[in-house]
Amino acid sequence: MSHETLAFVILWIVNALIALVYLLVGIFVYVPACDLKREQGEEIQYDNRRAFFIRFIVMVLCPVVGPAFFLCSFLLYKTVFRQAVDLEDVIFSKDRVQTHLKADEERERNMAPLEEALAVSDKRNLRMLMLNVIRGDMQESLESITMALNSEDSETSHYAASVLRDELNGFRANVQKMYTQMQQESETETDYEEMLIDYMNRVLSQKIFTTLEQTKYVNMLEEAAESLYQKNCARLSADRYEGLCIKLLDLKKFPETEKWCERLAQQHGNTLAAYTCRLKLYFTMGEREKFFQVLDELKHSDVIIDNETLELIRIFS
Repeated sequence: MSHETLAFVILWIVNALIALVYLLVGIFVYVPACDLKREQGEEIQYDNRRAFFIRFIVMVLCPVVGPAFFLCSFLLYKTVFRQAVDLEDVIFSKDRVQTHLKADEERERNMAPLEEALAVSDKRNLRMLMLNVIRGDMQESLESITMALNSEDSETSHYAASVLRDELNGFRANVQKMYTQMQQESETETDYEEMLIDYMNRVLSQKIFTTLEQTKYVNMLEEAAESLYQKNCARLSADRYEGLCIKLLDLKKFPETEKWCERLAQQHGNTLAAYTCRLKLYFTMGEREKFFQVLDELKHSDVIIDNETLELIRIFS
């Protein structure tokens, strides 16, 4: 045997012994010790027995190079990549995150106000518009969809009828379910009252029901508001008061409207709704003195006035 061959055999045997020692220490000492720490509740990351066995094979098949590679990797990990991460400038708040969704260009290119499409009577664009409305959130467009029932295009009116039927049936079922759950609540629970008021306000504002059915649901809305008022009046916001007052006023229920307007003024007297609801009520009732009294109170208040109310003040001043 030549000296070169003998040197290689000795080197390979030493390398194999080093790899074997590495394997045995890893399997029978390192891994069990890490398992014990994890069982004691300490969060650590470590290699399993399979990783040690794979490294053993690489070290045996690649004498010197294999052990040197793993040794250098270990030293780099301990000296360079083991440093603590500076998270001072990193912000994890979701409030700072803006998600940008890709626009549906084909759909937006064909969008137009439904009223204008009905006036033009362009059947092709009108049908495309109806399909786009159906694909989106339809609860905010029910009033416009109702107008399409009288369209000369039979297909458009069919789309509108189908959508309204499904949405109104869903509304009736959801209202009845929430109303039943509301009646089963305890004296301190107000979840279903709030859900029912917000849900009904959004749909009833569009006036898509017959007078009889609208009256029925407004009565249910008032009952939910009364229940919430008795349980926790602080949960009745100015917007919830205003929605109820406007719907009661539309049905000419003047005593009920005045009662809720007074409650709104008492609880949220510093809001614009507290004045506009009473102004609409007294104007509809023909109560001239009360109307100008509230109008004068509004002019001397610190409430921020919108354009519509400002125009009203200019007309009656």
